[in-house]
Amino acid sequence: MPKNLPAAAVALLLLCACTGEMPPAAPPAPPWVLTVTVRADGHAGLELSGTVRARHETPIAFQVGGRIASRHVDAGERVARGAALFRLDPRDLEQAVQAAEAERAAALSALRLAEADATRNQTLQAQSFVSQQALDRAELVVRETRARLDAAQALLQQARHARGYATLNAESAGVVVSVTGEPGQVVAAGQAVALIAHDGAREVEVFFPDNMTPPPTGEARLSNGGTLPLTLQETAGAADPESRTWRSRYRADAAAKTDALALGSVVRVQFSVPAADDTTLEVPLAALDERGEGPRVWRIVDGAVQPVAVDVVALNAETARIRAKLSPGSRIIALGTHLLKPGMAVRERRR
Repeated sequence: MPKNLPAAAVALLLLCACTGEMPPAAPPAPPWVLTVTVRADGHAGLELSGTVRARHETPIAFQVGGRIASRHVDAGERVARGAALFRLDPRDLEQAVQAAEAERAAALSALRLAEADATRNQTLQAQSFVSQQALDRAELVVRETRARLDAAQALLQQARHARGYATLNAESAGVVVSVTGEPGQVVAAGQAVALIAHDGAREVEVFFPDNMTPPPTGEARLSNGGTLPLTLQETAGAADPESRTWRSRYRADAAAKTDALALGSVVRVQFSVPAADDTTLEVPLAALDERGEGPRVWRIVDGAVQPVAVDVVALNAETARIRAKLSPGSRIIALGTHLLKPGMAVRERRR
């Protein structure tokens, strides 16, 4: 045994050797925790996802029914104004034109015959060979056949128009968003077979919670790191019955930047939402803790942590808006809240 050990240490070693037990280890020091100050702010930041849409999106449909014979466009393809998109089988439409032409020819022949009869009756009536009643009857037949000819002419024009409707053309330049019509499919008049997004203005479609009024302005964050101001264009007249959300569309204010908004792309949209009252507080997102007992934050009371229940008002990428029994200036734990237990001793390190 070394000679320089203190007598007390020697006695302790001898005691442990006799009893066979080691002295209890000293308790570990409380861990360090990072705390932040709770701040009050009159506005809450809200970030939602939005989908880029065209200002005008037109469902494309045939004006007549029939069987689709060919399709000349695919989804995602850009089309010019007047480009052929679909064609119907024209055989039935051609036969309708032929039937209308035959009806017009018959009506024209009947009119010529009636006019000849009327002329002959006029000559005979002038010579008192027929009565005035016979002449009136002949003139009435002329009027009837002329009306029949007018109706046949109108039906022929309609049949020719319908034959022209067998080719479905793009009414304006744009991008084909979706295609539902396929060759061989029988469609009715007015049944949409494609959707075209017109060139020009772009909008961002956002869905808001049922209990929230869409803000009048917002800001879209672009993939290149830039931002684009948005202004509310329209809001649906009723909430969606399934998702219970309100559909709103925001137009891009800077027309020069709309090229950065690709159709169908998803962008992040930030809004500044007025706080409901002065008790709304701002805390770091990492300060929220939820382990099946509702959201809460942790504060230090006499060197130990205690949970405080909160109501979450809004979230964004870095902070959360909450309501809680905390006053502005209170300090809460900012990180590692999932490791804390009520009454756990900690040491504070302020940020």
